[in-house]
Amino acid sequence: MRTFVDGSAPWVWFNNYVAVITSPTFGPALLNTAVFTLVSIVFQFSIGLALAVFFYRSFRLSGVLRALFLVPWLLPLLVSASTWSWMLNSDSGVINSFLNAVGLPSVNWLTSPHWALVAVLIANIWIGIPFNLVIMYSGLQNIPADVYEAASIDGANGWQRFWRITFPLLRPVSAITILLGLVYTLKVFDIIWIMTRGGPGSSSTTFAIWAYQLGFGSTLPDFSPAAAVGNLLIVIAVVFGLVYIRVQRRMDLS
Repeated sequence: MRTFVDGSAPWVWFNNYVAVITSPTFGPALLNTAVFTLVSIVFQFSIGLALAVFFYRSFRLSGVLRALFLVPWLLPLLVSASTWSWMLNSDSGVINSFLNAVGLPSVNWLTSPHWALVAVLIANIWIGIPFNLVIMYSGLQNIPADVYEAASIDGANGWQRFWRITFPLLRPVSAITILLGLVYTLKVFDIIWIMTRGGPGSSSTTFAIWAYQLGFGSTLPDFSPAAAVGNLLIVIAVVFGLVYIRVQRRMDLS
């Protein structure tokens, strides 16, 4: 740090980015980041939308059940990740106990290279569903009831009302929900670090985990490549933000 203060720090141009991109960890980390982000968003949005449509129909205890679905979102990530680590424990976890009870073999959720990323995906999807539920439910409340009444008079069934009315009118809300989910998921660190620490090997290492490992995960931390990985995350988030703005402008003009 002293070299940055006194001005004697060497100018390395893009050497840190070259070192990061040519690293053997770059490929797996990029793939894990893409899979973790896309799968999380698809399931969080789909389940959140389905629950929002379900709760939009008023019924007894709907408010209580909707409030219970907010619990994963309100809990600290440390608590949620620790709970999932206990549930997915290979020896004493309740998930494996249930699998054994129905005659299925146990799964090494947190220690197997094939299942570690799946384990953190399950936890992250569970945590992100309430956010999508709340936003989509708010969007549903802004759709005029007269539109549904007119569709019912024309003979539209529930599935047709969803695809012809609900989903198109929710596009602006859906776009911002997906964008916020994307930016949040790209920087997820707590869940993965507590559950698997990016392992075993690099099977669940994302860019956020890799940046931390480079900067703080060794006795001789190197902040330069860690900052390079962090900057790559920023660039990815900015690109998707620009894509959202472009799509939103087209929707406004149409």
